Amino acid sequence: MTITGTNPDFTTQRPIPDNLVPDLNGVNAFTTDAVAAGIVRTHAPWAWGRAEELGSRVWDPQVLKAARDAQRFTPELRTLDRIGREVHDVDFHPAYHELMALGFGSGTHSLAWTATEPGGHSARAVLSYLWNQIDGSTACPIGMAYASIPVLRDQPELADFARAIETEGYDPADLPIGRKTAGTIGYFMTEKHGGSDLRANVTVARPVGRRGPGERYLVNGHKWFASVPMADGYLTVAHTEGGVSCLFVPRRLPDGDLNRIRINRLKDKLGNRANASSEIEYHDAEALLVGEEGRGIRTILSSAEYTRLDFAVGSAGLMRAALSQALHYNDHRDAFGAPLSQLPIQAPVLADIALEWAGAAHLGFRVARAEDLPGDVSERLVSRLLTPVAKFWNCRRVAGVTEEVIQSIGGNAYIEEHPCPRYYREAPLNAIWEGTSNMMVMDVGRVLTREPKAIEPVLDEIRPAAAEHPLLAAALDEIEELVTAPDQVTRYLVTKIALAVQAALLVEHAPTAVADAFVASRLGTGWGPGYGTLRGVDSASIIDFARLG
Repeated sequence: MTITGTNPDFTTQRPIPDNLVPDLNGVNAFTTDAVAAGIVRTHAPWAWGRAEELGSRVWDPQVLKAARDAQRFTPELRTLDRIGREVHDVDFHPAYHELMALGFGSGTHSLAWTATEPGGHSARAVLSYLWNQIDGSTACPIGMAYASIPVLRDQPELADFARAIETEGYDPADLPIGRKTAGTIGYFMTEKHGGSDLRANVTVARPVGRRGPGERYLVNGHKWFASVPMADGYLTVAHTEGGVSCLFVPRRLPDGDLNRIRINRLKDKLGNRANASSEIEYHDAEALLVGEEGRGIRTILSSAEYTRLDFAVGSAGLMRAALSQALHYNDHRDAFGAPLSQLPIQAPVLADIALEWAGAAHLGFRVARAEDLPGDVSERLVSRLLTPVAKFWNCRRVAGVTEEVIQSIGGNAYIEEHPCPRYYREAPLNAIWEGTSNMMVMDVGRVLTREPKAIEPVLDEIRPAAAEHPLLAAALDEIEELVTAPDQVTRYLVTKIALAVQAALLVEHAPTAVADAFVASRLGTGWGPGYGTLRGVDSASIIDFARLG
């Protein structure tokens, strides 16, 4: 700190700080990210300009302010209008609409389905990865739109909704879909008593006339977690005569009337606060049956494949945002005669966080690449197995990363003006939505029981790297032994698969210093339970790889 003036009286001295860290902005989060840029360059070069444009907004001060304001000024429920009529409306701060317009306008929600070039899911995954560095609350409606489009397209009567939702744009007007330029969608599944067990739900639906796909039904019941209640429509599940079924419930009827849906209250959540999550009731709400009666859970699970992929990629994006803040701060802050990032006590911490991010990003993008090849039998098996693995592991690890980043910055990252508190509150959510960690483990067990060959292409992908790394070879042997008892799948096995796949991907795609450090720390015995316990690794090279630039 520089002191001006010569008066020794402390009260007349004017301190001029010279060791303060400027805000992170003015850098493109895509072009300077070695992993994301590599994915687009290799698998979807046609999307480079689109990703570059969104990447330029990640650290834009105006966008950062919108993300902060949207979290501070949370949605408000209005059940009645000025003269007492029921409206069940949710008011949002303008910052929320600004973010929605940017996210939906970038095609983050629909590019996988509208792209005419190969690699649509990979390109869209990179956009989602970038978007989750901006804001997690709006990532929810963006991800639900992504997952819903194939379901809506499969039901001809919902063609207008499908077209509106895949449109690149945002129209917040509360009008029937036919009078809007673009649409949004919500998922209303969970009930008070059932949680993730949709078969335990008590909501019911009965046909107005004929029963069957595309026909009109009336829905009665409730939903306990209903996010995006101001969406233009909702995919929901209810019991019909044929069993648990999937239905589409529009918010507004074609004549403009509000459908018979009552919003009882909004949840007061730990994080994701700009995204309205509600408790709702159906009172003879009009709906269209999606698919056959009794196949609702299958329909929803086909959609959950994409939301779970999105959470895996989104968690990697949140890690990237936190890591970027940590590297920026530690590069610009001096202590004991050097930047913090160069101190022997701090460099291994930053390098360890960077390894976590690199593994998570490559794992999420690997699952997205499998979605780009639905006609390839091996890739279909890879997707079926690695989707729950990636959702389990990436979403579990992000909370620890955000906490360690706050530690690496210190008190400045514990202040609400800094983005890190928002990251920290957001971090646990992806592990809960669309199936908790235990549900992902159960899903892996189901895959290995019903499709035992699903493990084979995954193991084949690990083998070349295992030939170069004894620790990875040992992990491969252990996995091969453990999968022989798929009815006894545990978190240990799922963790081992995740780490082995991450290691193999880094051996193939990352610098040697990064891959070697990941294998040694994650598959060896010398790595402690906390970040920063790396031993004998090239921390400087790992940090260089992770820097934006």
